[in-house]
Amino acid sequence: MSPELSIMSLVTHASLVVKAIMLVLLAASVYSWVVIFRKRSLLRRAREAAEEFEDRFWSSQDLTQFYARLNKQRGEHSGMERIFEAGFREFVRLRKQSGIEPMAVVEGAQRAMRVVLSREMDDLEHGLPLLATVGSTSPYIGLFGTVWGIMNSFQALGNVHQATLAMVAPGISEALVATAMGLFAAIPAVIGYNHFSSDTDRLYNRYEAFLEEFSSILHRQVHVSVPSR
Repeated sequence: MSPELSIMSLVTHASLVVKAIMLVLLAASVYSWVVIFRKRSLLRRAREAAEEFEDRFWSSQDLTQFYARLNKQRGEHSGMERIFEAGFREFVRLRKQSGIEPMAVVEGAQRAMRVVLSREMDDLEHGLPLLATVGSTSPYIGLFGTVWGIMNSFQALGNVHQATLAMVAPGISEALVATAMGLFAAIPAVIGYNHFSSDTDRLYNRYEAFLEEFSSILHRQVHVSVPSR
């Protein structure tokens, strides 16, 4: 590749508009990669925490003791732990009140768990709209830069009597760099969005299944005994 057609030369000799578009695409690519790495770590920790919590929960014999041990643990709880804590806390609070029907107690615990579930999903889905936006808009932004660069190249050719390939190639090449950068930003964002959306959906189904199973346990327990906090 000649020095005139090297990538750095094409970028530095591009018009101001094309340079601005390249800068936007570069920033979008860097930010999307930051989101991808953070989301990957967050979802991995969420899966591991869910597996660990389920193992401890289903091996526990007493919900009250399990709830007390969970509250004594240091560190920030998340995922299923928060769902369980919110549901059992509301369950115990309503059971201590007189005149409340058993089904109302269980429904109150379910509402508390669903509020926490919604918040957990908001945290897990944070950043996904950005990946979707980068993946869907970056090719068009790059294409705009390409069109602008080619338009300038043809306008410059209007000032010469005889156009040659050597005269057209640099301008078209620097314009096509914008399209390449748009694809470079879009492809990882689309792959990351699809992958993380699938992982998030699986976690949601897992949380939802636990919520229903725990609600069934509370429904059975509310007709047997009153748990003590």
